Amino acid sequence: MLVDCITECIFIADKGYDVKSVYNLVKDVYHGECVIPLNKRNTKNPEKLPSGHPICEAGLAMHKDGRFSDRNRTRQKYCCPFKRSKSGCCPCNHKNWNNGKKTRGCTKYVTIPDDYRLSIDRECVSFKKIYALRTESERYNSCFKSTGQERLWIHVINAARNLNIIAHIALLATAVAAVVTKCSYRSLKSVKRIT
Repeated sequence: MLVDCITECIFIADKGYDVKSVYNLVKDVYHGECVIPLNKRNTKNPEKLPSGHPICEAGLAMHKDGRFSDRNRTRQKYCCPFKRSKSGCCPCNHKNWNNGKKTRGCTKYVTIPDDYRLSIDRECVSFKKIYALRTESERYNSCFKSTGQERLWIHVINAARNLNIIAHIALLATAVAAVVTKCSYRSLKSVKRIT
């Protein structure tokens, strides 16, 4: 079974694969790690202090006002610093300030990362180094496709294997030639022109 063969892997993908089900599959089934950048998907990026507290529209630091869970996520509630003040007034005259209620002022909610997708540190050096490998592999795949191996004209499996091996040897020879001559070759055609 294929699941037993692939364990402790690193799954590198672009933003299109930034879905909870992909993260859970890689973590739970393959016991691996995901290296996928976040897809913002129309998310707002509110201003925050270094402590993580958001800043209200008036430019004041908001304070914590409890947390709650809904739809399989935990959210931290932040409220206006003048929420329970009887004499204070909102500097920006927020629409919720003069609403006639006891609890007034602006509120913001921040999702607390409790799933694997949000717990990944995407700013660390190791994440960026591993993610850089994705572009290298895509470059190699595009060179491999240019050798004509994407649509084989033969139907015997051994012949297909032999053609794939020859194509990989040609690409590796191109890479060795680039290192030896200290030139960059982008394709096999450029190597043929020089020789």
